Amino acid sequence: MLTYTWTISLFAGLAERVGTRSLQMNWDETELLASQIKQRLAVRFPEHSAVLSVCFVAQNQAYAHDDTTVFLSDELALLPPVSGGSDVTASDDAELPIDNERFLITEAPILVERVLSKVYHPDHGAAIAFVGTTREWTAGTRTLTLEYEAYVPMAKAALAQIGEEISAKWPGTLCAISHRIGTVGIGEISVAIAVSSSHRSDAYESSRYAIERLKQKVPIWKKEVYEDGTEWKGHQLGPWDPTASLDGSGGESK
Repeated sequence: MLTYTWTISLFAGLAERVGTRSLQMNWDETELLASQIKQRLAVRFPEHSAVLSVCFVAQNQAYAHDDTTVFLSDELALLPPVSGGSDVTASDDAELPIDNERFLITEAPILVERVLSKVYHPDHGAAIAFVGTTREWTAGTRTLTLEYEAYVPMAKAALAQIGEEISAKWPGTLCAISHRIGTVGIGEISVAIAVSSSHRSDAYESSRYAIERLKQKVPIWKKEVYEDGTEWKGHQLGPWDPTASLDGSGGESK
Protein backbone atom coordinates (compact mmCIF):
# COMPACT_ATOMS: atom_id res chain seq x y z
CA MET A 1 0.00 0.00 0.00
CA LEU A 2 1.25 3.47 -0.88
CA THR A 3 2.20 5.62 2.12
CA TYR A 4 3.17 9.26 2.41
CA THR A 5 5.86 10.80 4.58
CA TRP A 6 4.58 13.54 6.87
CA THR A 7 7.15 15.88 8.44
CA ILE A 8 6.31 17.43 11.82
CA SER A 9 8.62 19.80 13.67
CA LEU A 10 8.95 19.65 17.48
CA PHE A 11 10.15 22.27 19.93
CA ALA A 12 11.39 22.81 23.49
CA GLY A 13 10.65 20.13 26.09
CA LEU A 14 8.63 18.08 23.64
CA ALA A 15 11.64 17.74 21.32
CA GLU A 16 13.78 16.72 24.30
CA ARG A 17 11.29 14.08 25.39
CA VAL A 18 10.94 12.50 21.95
CA GLY A 19 14.63 12.88 21.14
CA THR A 20 14.28 14.71 17.83
CA ARG A 21 13.25 18.07 16.43
CA SER A 22 11.66 16.62 13.30
CA LEU A 23 9.42 13.56 12.98
CA GLN A 24 8.92 11.75 9.68
CA MET A 25 5.76 9.67 9.92
CA ASN A 26 4.57 7.32 7.16
CA TRP A 27 0.79 7.40 6.87
CA ASP A 28 -1.70 6.35 4.19
CA GLU A 29 -3.51 9.69 3.91
CA THR A 30 -2.57 13.04 2.40
CA GLU A 31 -4.96 14.93 4.69
CA LEU A 32 -5.90 14.46 8.33
CA LEU A 33 -7.56 16.32 11.17
CA ALA A 34 -5.15 17.97 13.56
CA SER A 35 -6.63 15.81 16.34
CA GLN A 36 -5.82 12.65 14.35
CA ILE A 37 -2.16 13.64 14.16
CA LYS A 38 -2.04 14.08 17.93
CA GLN A 39 -3.85 10.76 18.49
CA ARG A 40 -1.47 8.86 16.20
CA LEU A 41 1.58 10.37 17.85
CA ALA A 42 0.16 9.46 21.26
CA VAL A 43 -0.07 5.84 20.08
CA ARG A 44 3.49 6.02 18.72
CA PHE A 45 4.83 7.64 21.90
CA PRO A 46 2.50 6.44 24.69
CA GLU A 47 4.92 7.53 27.41
CA HIS A 48 4.39 11.13 26.28
CA SER A 49 0.63 10.97 25.63
CA ALA A 50 -0.21 13.36 28.49
CA VAL A 51 1.99 16.10 27.06
CA LEU A 52 0.85 15.45 23.50
CA SER A 53 -2.78 15.85 24.54
CA VAL A 54 -2.23 19.51 25.53
CA CYS A 55 -0.15 20.43 22.47
CA PHE A 56 -1.45 22.35 19.48
CA VAL A 57 -0.73 21.56 15.86
CA ALA A 58 0.62 24.52 13.88
CA GLN A 59 -0.37 24.58 10.20
CA ASN A 60 1.68 26.91 8.01
CA GLN A 61 2.73 28.91 11.10
CA ALA A 62 -0.79 29.31 12.50
CA TYR A 63 -2.51 27.44 15.34
CA ALA A 64 -4.91 24.76 14.12
CA HIS A 65 -7.97 23.66 16.09
CA ASP A 66 -8.32 19.92 16.63
CA ASP A 67 -11.07 19.76 14.00
CA THR A 68 -8.99 21.58 11.35
CA THR A 69 -7.98 19.60 8.26
CA VAL A 70 -4.24 19.67 7.62
CA PHE A 71 -2.45 18.46 4.51
CA LEU A 72 0.72 16.58 3.64
CA SER A 73 2.05 19.65 1.84
CA ASP A 74 1.58 21.95 4.86
CA GLU A 75 4.37 23.15 7.10
CA LEU A 76 3.44 21.32 10.30
CA ALA A 77 4.69 21.59 13.86
CA LEU A 78 3.52 20.33 17.23
CA LEU A 79 3.73 23.01 19.88
CA PRO A 80 3.76 22.42 23.65
CA PRO A 81 2.30 25.11 25.93
CA VAL A 82 4.20 28.37 25.54
CA SER A 83 6.14 30.15 28.25
CA GLY A 84 3.39 31.75 30.28
CA GLY A 85 5.28 30.33 33.00
CA SER A 86 3.86 22.82 32.51
CA ASP A 87 6.44 20.46 32.14
CA VAL A 88 6.40 19.67 28.64
CA THR A 89 18.28 25.92 23.40
CA ALA A 90 18.45 28.50 21.34
CA SER A 91 17.15 28.36 17.79
CA ASP A 92 19.67 28.45 14.96
CA ASP A 93 17.51 30.61 12.70
CA ALA A 94 17.34 33.67 14.95
CA GLU A 95 17.68 37.05 13.31
CA LEU A 96 19.81 40.02 14.23
CA PRO A 97 18.03 43.24 15.19
CA ILE A 98 16.81 45.52 12.42
CA ASP A 99 16.28 49.11 13.58
CA ASN A 100 12.93 49.60 11.88
CA GLU A 101 11.46 46.18 12.70
CA ARG A 102 8.78 46.59 15.34
CA PHE A 103 8.32 42.88 16.11
CA LEU A 104 11.59 41.09 16.67
CA ILE A 105 12.95 37.75 17.84
CA THR A 106 16.65 38.14 18.52
CA GLU A 107 19.70 36.53 20.10
CA ALA A 108 21.22 39.95 20.73
CA PRO A 109 20.78 41.95 23.96
CA ILE A 110 17.66 44.13 23.91
CA LEU A 111 18.07 47.90 24.13
CA VAL A 112 14.93 49.38 25.66
CA GLU A 113 15.42 52.84 24.19
CA ARG A 114 15.68 51.32 20.71
CA VAL A 115 12.37 49.49 21.20
CA LEU A 116 10.72 52.68 22.50
CA SER A 117 12.01 54.68 19.54
CA LYS A 118 9.92 52.51 17.21
CA VAL A 119 6.65 53.80 18.72
CA TYR A 120 7.39 57.49 19.22
CA HIS A 121 4.82 59.63 17.39
CA PRO A 122 4.33 63.41 17.40
CA ASP A 123 0.62 63.03 18.20
CA HIS A 124 1.16 60.72 21.15
CA GLY A 125 1.53 62.13 24.63
CA ALA A 126 2.33 58.81 26.34
CA ALA A 127 4.99 56.20 25.62
CA ILE A 128 5.83 53.44 28.08
CA ALA A 129 7.94 50.29 28.13
CA PHE A 130 7.39 47.00 29.93
CA VAL A 131 10.64 45.13 30.53
CA GLY A 132 10.84 41.48 31.59
CA THR A 133 14.10 40.28 33.14
CA THR A 134 15.53 37.05 34.53
CA ARG A 135 15.13 36.88 38.30
CA GLU A 136 17.52 34.88 40.46
CA TRP A 137 15.14 33.43 43.05
CA THR A 138 11.68 31.93 42.55
CA ALA A 139 9.83 30.21 45.43
CA GLY A 140 13.12 29.52 47.19
CA THR A 141 14.85 28.04 44.14
CA ARG A 142 17.85 29.77 42.63
CA THR A 143 17.88 30.25 38.86
CA LEU A 144 21.26 30.51 37.14
CA THR A 145 20.03 31.41 33.65
CA LEU A 146 17.03 31.09 31.36
CA GLU A 147 17.26 29.52 27.92
CA TYR A 148 14.63 30.63 25.43
CA GLU A 149 13.61 28.86 22.22
CA ALA A 150 11.15 30.03 19.57
CA TYR A 151 9.42 28.87 16.42
CA VAL A 152 10.84 32.05 14.94
CA PRO A 153 8.71 32.82 11.86
CA MET A 154 5.47 31.93 13.64
CA ALA A 155 6.53 33.86 16.76
CA LYS A 156 7.24 37.01 14.76
CA ALA A 157 3.86 36.71 13.02
CA ALA A 158 2.13 36.23 16.39
CA LEU A 159 3.83 39.34 17.80
CA ALA A 160 2.70 41.34 14.79
CA GLN A 161 -0.85 40.05 15.29
CA ILE A 162 -0.77 41.30 18.88
CA GLY A 163 0.15 44.71 17.48
CA GLU A 164 -2.85 44.54 15.14
CA GLU A 165 -5.16 43.55 18.00
CA ILE A 166 -3.93 46.50 20.06
CA SER A 167 -4.47 48.88 17.15
CA ALA A 168 -8.05 47.62 16.82
CA LYS A 169 -8.83 47.82 20.56
CA TRP A 170 -7.07 51.16 21.13
CA PRO A 171 -7.17 53.00 17.78
CA GLY A 172 -4.00 54.91 17.03
CA THR A 173 -1.93 53.09 19.64
CA LEU A 174 1.45 51.86 18.40
CA CYS A 175 3.25 48.76 19.73
CA ALA A 176 6.73 47.29 19.35
CA ILE A 177 7.92 44.02 20.92
CA SER A 178 11.40 42.49 21.06
CA HIS A 179 11.99 39.05 22.62
CA ARG A 180 15.29 37.30 23.28
CA ILE A 181 16.10 33.70 22.49
CA GLY A 182 19.15 31.78 23.62
CA THR A 183 20.69 32.20 27.05
CA VAL A 184 19.48 35.13 29.14
CA GLY A 185 21.40 35.69 32.36
CA ILE A 186 20.28 37.03 35.72
CA GLY A 187 19.13 40.64 35.42
CA GLU A 188 19.21 40.57 31.63
CA ILE A 189 16.20 41.57 29.54
CA SER A 190 14.18 38.76 27.96
CA VAL A 191 11.36 40.89 26.55
CA ALA A 192 10.65 44.57 26.00
CA ILE A 193 7.22 45.88 25.00
CA ALA A 194 6.83 49.52 24.04
CA VAL A 195 3.52 51.24 23.38
CA SER A 196 2.58 54.82 22.65
CA SER A 197 -0.81 56.47 22.57
CA SER A 198 -2.51 59.82 22.82
CA HIS A 199 -3.55 59.02 26.40
CA ARG A 200 -1.66 57.30 29.20
CA SER A 201 -4.62 55.10 30.18
CA ASP A 202 -4.61 53.49 26.74
CA ALA A 203 -0.85 53.03 26.93
CA TYR A 204 -1.04 51.26 30.30
CA GLU A 205 -3.96 49.04 29.30
CA SER A 206 -2.50 48.05 25.94
CA SER A 207 0.89 47.28 27.49
CA ARG A 208 -0.68 44.84 29.95
CA TYR A 209 -2.75 43.33 27.15
CA ALA A 210 0.40 42.79 25.06
CA ILE A 211 2.33 40.85 27.72
CA GLU A 212 -0.67 38.70 28.69
CA ARG A 213 -1.40 37.92 25.04
CA LEU A 214 2.27 37.14 24.39
CA LYS A 215 2.34 34.62 27.22
CA GLN A 216 -0.86 33.04 25.93
CA LYS A 217 -0.14 32.53 22.24
CA VAL A 218 3.38 33.32 21.01
CA PRO A 219 5.40 30.10 20.42
CA ILE A 220 8.33 30.90 22.70
CA TRP A 221 9.48 28.50 25.41
CA LYS A 222 11.87 28.90 28.32
CA LYS A 223 14.06 26.44 30.17
CA GLU A 224 15.02 27.39 33.71
CA VAL A 225 18.56 26.33 34.57
CA TYR A 226 18.97 25.74 38.32
CA GLU A 227 21.97 24.82 40.43
CA ASP A 228 20.73 21.21 40.53
CA GLY A 229 18.97 20.70 37.18
CA THR A 230 16.75 22.22 34.49
CA GLU A 231 13.02 22.51 33.83
CA TRP A 232 10.99 23.69 30.85
CA LYS A 233 8.30 26.14 31.87
CA GLY A 234 5.04 26.57 30.01
CA HIS A 235 1.52 27.85 30.47
CA GLN A 236 0.36 27.44 34.09
CA LEU A 237 -2.98 29.23 34.10
CA GLY A 238 -5.41 26.41 33.35
CA PRO A 239 -6.03 24.64 30.04
CA TRP A 240 -3.88 26.17 27.32
CA ASP A 241 -5.79 27.56 24.34
CA PRO A 242 -3.77 30.05 22.27
CA THR A 243 -6.73 30.56 19.92
CA ALA A 244 -9.00 31.99 22.63
CA SER A 245 -9.37 35.64 23.50
CA LEU A 246 -8.04 36.82 26.85
CA ASP A 247 -11.51 36.61 28.39
CA GLY A 248 -11.74 32.96 27.32
CA SER A 249 -14.61 33.55 24.91
CA GLY A 250 -12.72 32.60 21.78
CA GLY A 251 -11.92 35.07 19.10
CA GLU A 252 -9.74 33.62 16.39
CA SER A 253 -11.00 32.00 13.27
CA LYS A 254 -10.16 28.45 12.41
